[in-house]
Amino acid sequence: LIALTIINDLSTMHTLLASVKTARDMAHARDGETGSHLDRMSHFARIVAESVADRYGLTDECIEKIFIFSSLHDIGKISIPDRVLLKPGKLNADEEALMRTHPLRGREMIDQMLAHFEFGQIQGGDILRNIALFHHESIDGSGYPDGRAGENIPIEARIVAVADIFDALTSRRPYKPAWSNDDAFTLLRQLAGRKLDEHCVNAMIDNRKRIEEIQQRFQENTIG
Repeated sequence: LIALTIINDLSTMHTLLASVKTARDMAHARDGETGSHLDRMSHFARIVAESVADRYGLTDECIEKIFIFSSLHDIGKISIPDRVLLKPGKLNADEEALMRTHPLRGREMIDQMLAHFEFGQIQGGDILRNIALFHHESIDGSGYPDGRAGENIPIEARIVAVADIFDALTSRRPYKPAWSNDDAFTLLRQLAGRKLDEHCVNAMIDNRKRIEEIQQRFQENTIG
């Protein structure tokens, strides 16, 4: 019975991982740069999670799920029209409002995915939901969609927020050039304790060498 339970759990997790990878590949197909961003920032998120694990009581299993699930944080953007998602300039007020719906849309997509595969009670399901829904919340309560503040924002979402912002800053976009790592780290310090979790920001900065190794590896893969 124990063996059957373990086999069933492993089978369920393998199916979930396949679903996550399929959804991630859809993001790649929609926007190649978005796909690269998802891959890089998921590695950054794991580094941050490992560094704050003792402070926030994260198990190895939780860290690995943050790594795997962080690539779906922006899955809701699949529902955003190209005219907004791929716009080369600044969004107007209506476009910004539409873009801000992507966390809620992402949560809905994930709920549907979990329901279709009957994953409703799977361990880690809440981590996946929280990452998609709350990664744009801010420590000071000024974020969206719920305006949560401080520790009311799940730690997995706080971790992903730091990784997401850093990679977005250091990546070239149609509307901006890539920032240097120095400039990006400077802004993270300014946002720490206001918009971003201070301990998560410190974890990024303290692991700069590992972060830059990941950047270099992805750059070499792109060139290759």
